Amino acid sequence: MLEVSHVTKKYGKNIACNDLSFTLEPGSVTVLLGPNGAGKSTLMKSIIGFLRFEGQITVNGCNNKSSEARKLLGYIPEMPTLYPNLTVSEHLEFLARAYRMTDYKEKAAMLLEKFELDDKKKKFGDELSKGMQQKLNLCLGLLTDPEVLLLDEPMIGLDPHAIKELKNTIGEMREAGKTLLVSTHIIDSVDMLWDRTLIMQNGEIKANVTKDELDASGKTLEELFFEVTEG
Repeated sequence: MLEVSHVTKKYGKNIACNDLSFTLEPGSVTVLLGPNGAGKSTLMKSIIGFLRFEGQITVNGCNNKSSEARKLLGYIPEMPTLYPNLTVSEHLEFLARAYRMTDYKEKAAMLLEKFELDDKKKKFGDELSKGMQQKLNLCLGLLTDPEVLLLDEPMIGLDPHAIKELKNTIGEMREAGKTLLVSTHIIDSVDMLWDRTLIMQNGEIKANVTKDELDASGKTLEELFFEVTEG
C-alpha cells in the first residue's frame, strides 16, 4: 500500500506539488496522467525519496525514506542512467549485490530473455541503443520484485514486443498483489489493465477516478483527461 498525505513540494516560490493526498491499494494499477509540467515527475521523485517535501509518504505503513520502505519500493525512471563501463549482466549483478540478493540469476536471465537482451549480456551500457537501454532499465526495476513499483513514462523508446511484455508484466504484478503507479502524458500508452487514474494539472490532483466510475459515466479516459485539463 502507498499512502501520500498532504504532500507539498516547492522550488523557491514555485509550487510543483500542492497538498497532494491519495491512497493506492495492493493489487492495483494506477495511471498518473497530466500535461508536461503538471508535477508528475516531482511527485514520483518525492515518493521514491529523491526529494525533500512537506507532508508524509508511507509504504506499507513505513516512512518512504526508511530502510524498510526502500526494500519494498521499485522505480523505473523515464531516462535510463547506466554505467558505461558495466556490461548488461554486470548491471544486474551490481543491483543484486546492492540489495543483497543471493538467488537472482534465474530471475535476471528470465527478464533478459523476456525483453530480448539475452544476446546482449556482454554489451557495455554505452554500446546499447536507446531502446535497449530502456529495456535494461526495465529489467533493473523489476529484478528486486518490489511490492510498490513506480514507472515514469515506461513505454517511451520501446519496440512493440517490449511494450507487450511490459503490459503483461504489469498485469502479472497486479495479480500478485503489487501496487503500481504508472506516470505518463501519452494517454494511448496506457491501454492496459488499470484500476484508478489520477489526473494532475498545475501541481494539483484534479481528478481521482476508478475505472468502474469512469465506465459508469460513459466517458473514455481521453475525454475525462481533456475535460479536466482543458475544461
